[in-house]
Amino acid sequence: MSSDGAGVIRVLVADDHPVVRSGLVGVLTSLDGFDVVAVAADGREAVREAVMHRPDVALMDLQMPGTDGFTAIRELARAAPSVRVCVLTMYDDEDSLFAAVRAGAHGYLLKGAEQDEIARAVRAIAAGEVIFGPGIAVRVLSQLTSPAAESAAARFPHLTARELEILDLLAEAAPTSVIARRLDVTSKTISNHVSNILSKLHVADRTQAAMLAREAGLGRGQDNGTRGRT
Repeated sequence: MSSDGAGVIRVLVADDHPVVRSGLVGVLTSLDGFDVVAVAADGREAVREAVMHRPDVALMDLQMPGTDGFTAIRELARAAPSVRVCVLTMYDDEDSLFAAVRAGAHGYLLKGAEQDEIARAVRAIAAGEVIFGPGIAVRVLSQLTSPAAESAAARFPHLTARELEILDLLAEAAPTSVIARRLDVTSKTISNHVSNILSKLHVADRTQAAMLAREAGLGRGQDNGTRGRT
Protein backbone atom coordinates (compact mmCIF):
# COMPACT_ATOMS: atom_id res chain seq x y z
CA MET A 1 0.00 0.00 0.00
CA SER A 2 1.28 3.47 -0.85
CA SER A 3 2.66 5.68 1.86
CA ASP A 4 1.12 8.99 0.72
CA GLY A 5 -1.18 8.78 3.72
CA ALA A 6 -1.46 6.55 6.72
CA GLY A 7 -3.19 3.49 5.40
CA VAL A 8 -4.64 5.36 2.40
CA ILE A 9 -5.35 3.21 -0.66
CA ARG A 10 -4.62 4.95 -3.97
CA VAL A 11 -7.19 4.05 -6.63
CA LEU A 12 -7.52 4.49 -10.39
CA VAL A 13 -11.03 4.36 -11.87
CA ALA A 14 -11.31 3.26 -15.52
CA ASP A 15 -14.73 3.26 -17.21
CA ASP A 16 -15.95 4.72 -20.49
CA HIS A 17 -19.24 6.00 -19.00
CA PRO A 18 -18.82 9.44 -17.37
CA VAL A 19 -21.72 8.85 -14.97
CA VAL A 20 -20.23 5.55 -13.76
CA ARG A 21 -16.79 7.12 -13.37
CA SER A 22 -18.08 10.05 -11.37
CA GLY A 23 -20.26 7.74 -9.27
CA LEU A 24 -17.33 5.51 -8.35
CA VAL A 25 -15.13 8.49 -7.61
CA GLY A 26 -17.88 9.94 -5.41
CA VAL A 27 -18.33 6.67 -3.53
CA LEU A 28 -14.64 6.16 -2.86
CA THR A 29 -13.82 9.75 -1.93
CA SER A 30 -16.73 9.76 0.53
CA LEU A 31 -15.13 6.92 2.47
CA ASP A 32 -12.14 7.13 4.76
CA GLY A 33 -8.94 5.51 3.56
CA PHE A 34 -9.29 5.99 -0.21
CA ASP A 35 -7.65 8.45 -2.57
CA VAL A 36 -8.72 8.44 -6.23
CA VAL A 37 -5.49 9.49 -7.93
CA ALA A 38 -6.58 9.11 -11.57
CA VAL A 39 -9.52 8.36 -13.86
CA ALA A 40 -9.55 6.95 -17.39
CA ALA A 41 -12.12 6.51 -20.17
CA ASP A 42 -10.43 3.62 -21.99
CA GLY A 43 -7.77 0.99 -21.55
CA ARG A 44 -4.94 2.92 -23.14
CA GLU A 45 -5.56 5.89 -20.87
CA ALA A 46 -5.84 3.57 -17.87
CA VAL A 47 -2.40 2.10 -18.52
CA ARG A 48 -0.87 5.54 -19.04
CA GLU A 49 -2.39 6.92 -15.84
CA ALA A 50 -1.42 3.81 -13.87
CA VAL A 51 2.20 4.06 -14.99
CA MET A 52 2.21 7.75 -14.11
CA HIS A 53 0.46 7.63 -10.74
CA ARG A 54 1.15 4.06 -9.56
CA PRO A 55 -2.16 3.45 -7.74
CA ASP A 56 -2.52 0.50 -5.41
CA VAL A 57 -5.68 -0.71 -7.14
CA ALA A 58 -7.23 -0.07 -10.56
CA LEU A 59 -11.02 -0.44 -10.78
CA MET A 60 -11.35 -1.56 -14.40
CA ASP A 61 -14.32 -1.91 -16.73
CA LEU A 62 -13.89 -4.55 -19.44
CA GLN A 63 -15.77 -3.23 -22.44
CA MET A 64 -14.33 0.16 -23.38
CA PRO A 65 -13.74 1.75 -26.80
CA GLY A 66 -10.31 1.42 -28.37
CA THR A 67 -8.16 -0.53 -25.92
CA ASP A 68 -10.48 -2.69 -23.84
CA GLY A 69 -10.09 -3.77 -20.24
CA PHE A 70 -8.67 -7.21 -21.04
CA THR A 71 -5.82 -5.66 -23.04
CA ALA A 72 -5.25 -3.01 -20.38
CA ILE A 73 -4.99 -5.63 -17.63
CA ARG A 74 -2.38 -7.57 -19.60
CA GLU A 75 -0.44 -4.39 -20.31
CA LEU A 76 -0.55 -3.35 -16.67
CA ALA A 77 0.90 -6.69 -15.64
CA ARG A 78 3.88 -5.85 -17.83
CA ALA A 79 4.25 -2.09 -17.40
CA ALA A 80 3.07 -1.62 -13.80
CA PRO A 81 3.01 -5.01 -12.06
CA SER A 82 2.57 -3.45 -8.62
CA VAL A 83 -0.89 -2.19 -9.62
CA ARG A 84 -3.55 -4.71 -8.66
CA VAL A 85 -6.70 -4.83 -10.76
CA CYS A 86 -10.31 -5.22 -9.68
CA VAL A 87 -12.70 -5.69 -12.59
CA LEU A 88 -16.05 -3.94 -12.24
CA THR A 89 -18.28 -4.94 -15.12
CA MET A 90 -21.80 -5.77 -16.21
CA TYR A 91 -20.63 -9.01 -17.85
CA ASP A 92 -21.22 -12.09 -15.70
CA ASP A 93 -20.49 -14.76 -18.34
CA GLU A 94 -17.74 -17.30 -17.75
CA ASP A 95 -15.73 -16.34 -20.82
CA SER A 96 -15.32 -12.76 -19.59
CA LEU A 97 -14.61 -13.89 -16.03
CA PHE A 98 -11.88 -16.37 -16.84
CA ALA A 99 -10.38 -14.21 -19.60
CA ALA A 100 -10.02 -11.38 -17.08
CA VAL A 101 -8.41 -13.68 -14.53
CA ARG A 102 -6.03 -15.07 -17.16
CA ALA A 103 -5.12 -11.52 -18.14
CA GLY A 104 -4.10 -10.84 -14.54
CA ALA A 105 -7.14 -9.47 -12.68
CA HIS A 106 -7.09 -9.88 -8.89
CA GLY A 107 -10.82 -9.37 -8.39
CA TYR A 108 -14.09 -9.47 -10.32
CA LEU A 109 -17.23 -7.60 -9.27
CA LEU A 110 -20.46 -6.94 -11.10
CA LYS A 111 -21.81 -3.46 -11.56
CA GLY A 112 -24.66 -2.97 -9.17
CA ALA A 113 -22.55 -4.10 -6.23
CA GLU A 114 -23.18 -2.11 -3.07
CA GLN A 115 -20.62 0.57 -2.21
CA ASP A 116 -19.60 -1.33 0.92
CA GLU A 117 -18.90 -4.42 -1.19
CA ILE A 118 -16.75 -2.39 -3.60
CA ALA A 119 -14.86 -0.78 -0.73
CA ARG A 120 -14.22 -4.14 0.96
CA ALA A 121 -13.00 -5.63 -2.32
CA VAL A 122 -10.60 -2.74 -2.99
CA ARG A 123 -9.20 -2.98 0.54
CA ALA A 124 -8.75 -6.74 0.28
CA ILE A 125 -7.13 -6.58 -3.15
CA ALA A 126 -4.77 -3.81 -1.99
CA ALA A 127 -3.81 -6.13 0.89
CA GLY A 128 -2.88 -8.90 -1.54
CA GLU A 129 -6.07 -10.95 -1.60
CA VAL A 130 -8.05 -12.17 -4.61
CA ILE A 131 -11.74 -11.27 -4.46
CA PHE A 132 -14.80 -12.35 -6.43
CA GLY A 133 -18.37 -11.12 -6.02
CA PRO A 134 -20.70 -13.63 -4.27
CA GLY A 135 -22.24 -15.13 -7.41
CA ILE A 136 -18.92 -15.09 -9.23
CA ALA A 137 -17.15 -16.88 -6.38
CA VAL A 138 -19.65 -19.74 -6.52
CA ARG A 139 -19.04 -20.11 -10.24
CA VAL A 140 -15.26 -20.18 -9.85
CA LEU A 141 -15.47 -22.82 -7.12
CA SER A 142 -17.83 -24.98 -9.17
CA GLN A 143 -15.39 -24.90 -12.08
CA LEU A 144 -12.41 -25.80 -9.91
CA THR A 145 -14.16 -28.58 -8.01
CA SER A 146 -16.21 -30.12 -10.80
CA PRO A 147 -15.95 -33.92 -11.04
CA ALA A 148 -14.66 -33.61 -14.62
CA ALA A 149 -11.81 -31.31 -13.57
CA GLU A 150 -10.84 -33.53 -10.64
CA SER A 151 -11.06 -36.70 -12.74
CA ALA A 152 -8.98 -35.21 -15.56
CA ALA A 153 -6.30 -33.96 -13.19
CA ALA A 154 -6.04 -37.43 -11.67
CA ARG A 155 -6.13 -39.14 -15.06
CA PHE A 156 -3.47 -36.88 -16.60
CA PRO A 157 -1.19 -35.89 -13.70
CA HIS A 158 1.69 -34.87 -15.99
CA LEU A 159 -0.33 -32.16 -17.72
CA THR A 160 -0.23 -28.59 -16.47
CA ALA A 161 -3.44 -26.69 -15.67
CA ARG A 162 -3.22 -24.85 -18.99
CA GLU A 163 -2.65 -28.11 -20.88
CA LEU A 164 -5.72 -29.63 -19.21
CA GLU A 165 -7.71 -26.57 -20.25
CA ILE A 166 -6.59 -27.01 -23.85
CA LEU A 167 -7.23 -30.76 -23.74
CA ASP A 168 -10.78 -30.01 -22.63
CA LEU A 169 -11.25 -27.86 -25.72
CA LEU A 170 -9.62 -30.48 -27.94
CA ALA A 171 -12.23 -32.91 -26.64
CA GLU A 172 -14.87 -30.52 -27.98
CA ALA A 173 -13.16 -30.72 -31.39
CA ALA A 174 -12.43 -26.99 -31.19
CA PRO A 175 -9.94 -25.87 -33.87
CA THR A 176 -6.72 -24.12 -32.92
CA SER A 177 -8.05 -20.67 -33.86
CA VAL A 178 -11.08 -21.06 -31.59
CA ILE A 179 -8.98 -22.33 -28.67
CA ALA A 180 -6.59 -19.41 -29.11
CA ARG A 181 -9.45 -16.93 -29.09
CA ARG A 182 -11.08 -18.45 -26.00
CA LEU A 183 -7.82 -18.50 -24.05
CA ASP A 184 -6.68 -15.13 -25.39
CA VAL A 185 -3.33 -16.36 -26.72
CA THR A 186 -1.82 -16.84 -30.18
CA SER A 187 -2.47 -19.87 -32.38
CA LYS A 188 1.26 -20.59 -32.28
CA THR A 189 1.11 -20.84 -28.49
CA ILE A 190 -1.78 -23.29 -28.72
CA SER A 191 0.07 -25.39 -31.30
CA ASN A 192 3.07 -25.60 -28.97
CA HIS A 193 0.85 -26.67 -26.08
CA VAL A 194 -0.87 -29.29 -28.26
CA SER A 195 2.51 -30.75 -29.25
CA ASN A 196 3.44 -31.05 -25.57
CA ILE A 197 0.09 -32.68 -24.78
CA LEU A 198 0.48 -35.26 -27.54
CA SER A 199 3.98 -36.08 -26.33
CA LYS A 200 2.94 -36.43 -22.69
CA LEU A 201 -0.10 -38.58 -23.57
CA HIS A 202 1.95 -40.69 -26.00
CA VAL A 203 -0.60 -40.28 -28.79
CA ALA A 204 -0.07 -39.54 -32.45
CA ASP A 205 -2.61 -36.82 -33.13
CA ARG A 206 -5.32 -34.53 -31.77
CA THR A 207 -8.07 -37.06 -32.45
CA GLN A 208 -6.51 -39.67 -30.18
CA ALA A 209 -5.92 -37.03 -27.50
CA ALA A 210 -9.56 -35.94 -27.76
CA MET A 211 -10.76 -39.54 -27.36
CA LEU A 212 -8.73 -39.97 -24.18
CA ALA A 213 -10.02 -36.65 -22.88
CA ARG A 214 -13.67 -37.53 -23.46
CA GLU A 215 -13.16 -40.86 -21.72
CA ALA A 216 -11.98 -38.82 -18.70
CA GLY A 217 -15.12 -36.68 -18.78
CA LEU A 218 -13.75 -33.64 -20.57
CA GLY A 219 -15.24 -31.91 -23.58
CA ARG A 220 -18.77 -31.75 -22.23
CA GLY A 221 -19.07 -27.96 -22.30
CA GLN A 222 -20.93 -27.73 -25.59
CA ASP A 223 -23.11 -30.71 -24.69
CA ASN A 224 -24.58 -29.13 -21.61
CA GLY A 225 -24.33 -25.47 -22.58
CA THR A 226 -21.96 -24.52 -19.77
CA ARG A 227 -19.45 -22.80 -22.04
CA GLY A 228 -19.88 -19.22 -23.05
CA ARG A 229 -19.67 -17.64 -26.45
CA THR A 230 -16.88 -18.42 -28.86
